[in-house]
Amino acid sequence: MAINWFPGHMHKARKEIKQVMPKMDLIIEVVDARIPFSSENPLVPALRGDKPLIKVLNKRDLADPEITEQWRVWLEQERGVRAITLSHNQRSEALAILKLAEDMTPHHDRQKSALRVMILGIPNVGKSTLINTLAGRPAAKTGNEPAVTRAQQAIKLPNNILLYDTPGFLWPKLSPEACGYRLAVTGAIRSAVLDFEDVAMFEAEYLLTAYPELVKARYGFEELPEDGLALMDGIATKRRFFGRGGIPDLHKVSEVLLNEFRAGTLGRISLETPEMVEREAREAAN
Repeated sequence: MAINWFPGHMHKARKEIKQVMPKMDLIIEVVDARIPFSSENPLVPALRGDKPLIKVLNKRDLADPEITEQWRVWLEQERGVRAITLSHNQRSEALAILKLAEDMTPHHDRQKSALRVMILGIPNVGKSTLINTLAGRPAAKTGNEPAVTRAQQAIKLPNNILLYDTPGFLWPKLSPEACGYRLAVTGAIRSAVLDFEDVAMFEAEYLLTAYPELVKARYGFEELPEDGLALMDGIATKRRFFGRGGIPDLHKVSEVLLNEFRAGTLGRISLETPEMVEREAREAAN
């Protein structure tokens, strides 16, 4: 199943961002530390031009720390890009972003004019929560569902910094296909447009390959199930999730798998590595 989600307000946001981008001095893009590539918007480089860019790998506390460091180094290979990792509600770490923004724009005189910074991020990566942390007040609406921010707004920050908040937007076609699944697993796409069992099966297959010991520990398996379906059936058995006639309730299992991943209950897990996405790019090019 190809996963896509590009409602009308996202198309409008993309046009508005393109219009105001030339006025910006610096860009902040918030990505999910568990999927830095899949949650990175491929439209941003074209919109950004050569403006300095800070990549914020948010939700670091949910991601595999070793892989997060690989991503930080990998992202900083791009010219004009600095990468910083962030945990939820760490105000001191968040304020370091403002210091970094000042360091990356040394020729801007903030005595004469505000440093104009645009913050971008796809739905549900924690952009609005970060803005409120930076502002020290509830300046942006937050929520657990994606696409809470619907309109641009300018927010005054300390040291004469003007932060332009923008609606989170995806792109018309999520490619490669695995990218859409990773976004779905993390909660960046509305649940209403997803096939829960299909998305959970993708997660189950990945967990068996990349984090087998976490699977065994969390769900009490002595031996690892042979595939994603066997894992889901096994969870149904252990948690007694059965429908009529004793058939495993895979929808309930899917909810458990997705919710426990998103909450970090399964452990600190990353869904992609730099090596993986480079391999996928090569395969897509052939």
